[in-house]
Amino acid sequence: MGKVIIIANWKMNPLSLTEAKRIFTDTKKTAQTLRNVQSVVCPPFIYVNELKSLVSGRRCLIGAQDVFFERNGAYTGEISAAMLAKAGIKYVIVGHSEKRTFGETDEVVNKKTLAALKEGLHVVLCVGERERDEHALYFDFIRRELEHALKGVPKNLTHKLLIAYEPIWAIGREAKSADTPAGTFETTLFIRKILAERYDKKMAMNMPILYGGSVNKKNAREFLVHGGVQGLLVGRASLTPAHFAEILKEADRP
Repeated sequence: MGKVIIIANWKMNPLSLTEAKRIFTDTKKTAQTLRNVQSVVCPPFIYVNELKSLVSGRRCLIGAQDVFFERNGAYTGEISAAMLAKAGIKYVIVGHSEKRTFGETDEVVNKKTLAALKEGLHVVLCVGERERDEHALYFDFIRRELEHALKGVPKNLTHKLLIAYEPIWAIGREAKSADTPAGTFETTLFIRKILAERYDKKMAMNMPILYGGSVNKKNAREFLVHGGVQGLLVGRASLTPAHFAEILKEADRP
C-alpha cells in the first residue's frame, strides 16, 4: 500500500509563527531522511503559507486542518478547497471529532469531502465512536458516519481518500488511554467491509486507514504492526519534535 502516512495535527497550536517554524523545521530534519514515510504537518491556517515556503522535497508536506465546501463567495472566515489546491496544499483533514463537537453535521462532512476530492486534494476523513459499548453498537455509528460522508462520492475519486479512525474516547488530555491495536484491527476490518459493500473489495483493501487517538512514541509501532493501519494521525505528540521524531522513526522501520 505504499508509504506509511503520518499526519501531524497541531490543532490551535502554537501561539507564534516563530515557534511554528521551529517545530516544523525540527520535524522536517527527521522526516526528510525517511524513505518509507510520508509526513504531513497540518498547522493552523495562519501558518500554512509561511511553513509551506520551508518545504523541500516531498517527504514532509504541509496540509490543512479543515476546508469549506463552497468554491468562493460570501462566506466570511472560510477557506475553500480550490484555494488550498491553488496554494499547493495536497492534504486536508475533514470531519475531525472536534469539529463535529462544535456542530459539524454528517451532511457538512459529506459536502466538504466531495468538494476537496473534486479539487484533487487528499482527504483524511475522520470517523470514530464516542464510546465503545459492550454490545458493539458503536459499529452502527461508524457505519452511519462513513455512509453519510461518502454519499455521492464516485469510485474514481476515492484514490485520494484516506480514512482516519479516531475513537473519541481516546482523544485529548482527558483520555484514559489509547485504543488497543487489537481493537483498532477489528474496526479497520469493519471499515473495509463497508467500503467493499459500497465500492468493491479491491478498492476497500487498498484504502489507507490511519489510527488517531493518544498516539505516542511508545505505542506507534504496535498500531502500525498489529492494528491493520497504514498510518497515524498524531495530535499532542506532534508538537514536541523529539517525540514526533521517534514516532516517525518507528513508522520507517521495515
